[in-house]
Amino acid sequence: MQTENAFPIEIKKIKQSRIHEVDFNNLTFGSVFTDHMLSCDYKDGKWQNPVIEPYGPLTISPAARVFHYGQAIFEGMKAYKDKNDEVWLFRPEENFKRFNKSSVRLAIPEVPKEVFMNGLLTLLRLDKDWVRKGNGNTLYLRPFVIATQAGVSAAPSNEYKFMILMSPAQAYYTGDVKVLIAEEYSRAANGGVGAAKAAGNYGAQFYPTSLAKDQGYQQIVWTDSTHEYLEEAGTMNVFFRIKDTLITAPTSERILDGVTRKSVIALAESQGIPTEVRKISVKELVAAAKDHSLKEIFGAGTAAIISPVSGFGYQNTNYDLPKIEDSYALRLKKQLTDIQYNNAEDSFGWRYKV
Repeated sequence: MQTENAFPIEIKKIKQSRIHEVDFNNLTFGSVFTDHMLSCDYKDGKWQNPVIEPYGPLTISPAARVFHYGQAIFEGMKAYKDKNDEVWLFRPEENFKRFNKSSVRLAIPEVPKEVFMNGLLTLLRLDKDWVRKGNGNTLYLRPFVIATQAGVSAAPSNEYKFMILMSPAQAYYTGDVKVLIAEEYSRAANGGVGAAKAAGNYGAQFYPTSLAKDQGYQQIVWTDSTHEYLEEAGTMNVFFRIKDTLITAPTSERILDGVTRKSVIALAESQGIPTEVRKISVKELVAAAKDHSLKEIFGAGTAAIISPVSGFGYQNTNYDLPKIEDSYALRLKKQLTDIQYNNAEDSFGWRYKV
């Protein structure tokens, strides 16, 4: 995927690394950042002058349109280090494609592959010591774009800033995750921006999620606008195992086309696990829970990888799930992470060496 470098990157190295200040055994997800960051500005109708510089604050106008009209999109990716100190990415081409799909939906100029990929690889090679070995240790990568033109007229910006930040990470969720099925609020609607990694999608989830947390749940399983069909689980795509069949909702203009989701489906199908990509109703899920044919629910996403769900709530009733030995979630998570950490053969060609 290395592309011809039509955008030479200026590198301004930090004088002294901060890595010795970090306790890698006690990380709060997304709160610690590496020594360097990448930025590239869109001005005069083109992306120009990518630069890697020491991580630090930005100077930006309070009238920047990102603050007033929400032109902001992002991606979530990870880098992994194997036992030989080699660093790997996982399906970065998919993230690049989705990044620009989100850009188009938010009227943001697409970022050239030369800027996205060469910038990401150069940044990773510079701060590779921040990628720690060991299962569960990763470097979370956050490419994003914000609108920077000053002005409060309701129109797309003509200036933008593309950036990449990197943050050492461990597990996103620890312990059991319980979810609440949405009955009032919706994450997205037809014709909206649900399939884009738009910042506003996540900001709009915080309030209903806080209400769910007050009831003892960690996340919401979002339903469609009729609250009849199941769609996503918080920051993850969601899978349901009924009997021995793995079911997940099809992607649409409401549902994010998750990279981990696609990988889980491919892994399951390669093992002969019966897999269905179809609409699944709340009524079907509740009936399966009542007759004990519902064996598992798990979320899948870059940050969480695969996160088993211990139970769900619906209409003031809690449904606990059984603990089973033959867990699809745990089996698929191990197979996925073995590929990501270069501990197993990658017959799919997903792994990408930095």
